[in-house]
Amino acid sequence: MTTQKKLAIIVYAPALVGKDRRTVDSVHGLEKALPDLRLEWRLSKSGRPITLPQRDAWLLESISEGGFPIVCNGDQSYPVTVWGRERDGLFSAGGQSQFEVHAKLPLDEPVIASAAAVLEGIAEGARALWGRATPYEAAVDIAYQTAPTLEGPPSPRRGLPALKPFEHIRSPEIPYYLGWMNYWSAAAAKAIGFPDPARDSELLSRARRTTSGGWLVQLTDTPLDLDNPAHLNTLKRTYERFPEIGGRAAP
Repeated sequence: MTTQKKLAIIVYAPALVGKDRRTVDSVHGLEKALPDLRLEWRLSKSGRPITLPQRDAWLLESISEGGFPIVCNGDQSYPVTVWGRERDGLFSAGGQSQFEVHAKLPLDEPVIASAAAVLEGIAEGARALWGRATPYEAAVDIAYQTAPTLEGPPSPRRGLPALKPFEHIRSPEIPYYLGWMNYWSAAAAKAIGFPDPARDSELLSRARRTTSGGWLVQLTDTPLDLDNPAHLNTLKRTYERFPEIGGRAAP
């Protein structure tokens, strides 16, 4: 039996305030991007799906510690999950707490075809500063760019650049790292200097504006696969183009 490949999504937004409707809006954004999807179940302590007849009201009432519990599509053979959490200011850029929304979906043809809309829906619903959608295997490699080793600094795989820990990045608008599909709000795009028509023609060929004035930027035509030398080189070139990402630019 083969393990189902997954698309991992995370967006970073300003911290929640009270019964913040951005929780509901981020879930609505995901459902709108995949019209047959309904995230109207929660998970029991044993992991069994339990239906939520009043999902939106339940989400608002369940906001706790700056996030919200997992909601899912109730299909254990084709699981789609989304949840939110707070990232404490001690571990966030600029010392500011953030609201993270995480989602995982099967990496199949319908999801691949809708990946940009899925990321945009979640990010715009959360009023995110930036975010990304990346196949799980590539996301693990990218995580090594910031993961400290026993000796101290990160030891990235595949010749990727080492990135600063999140809390050492000066501003929450600056993305911590890249992904296959990247969401950059207008503020994030300004912070990293995108777009420059003279330097970004290749990226612009796979980019589009979002409703709120941000950008969706796709690095490769097919889902990022770091075993593919062309994909790996694209990722490296994009890091070279944007030294602000990951806090690598000179102060």
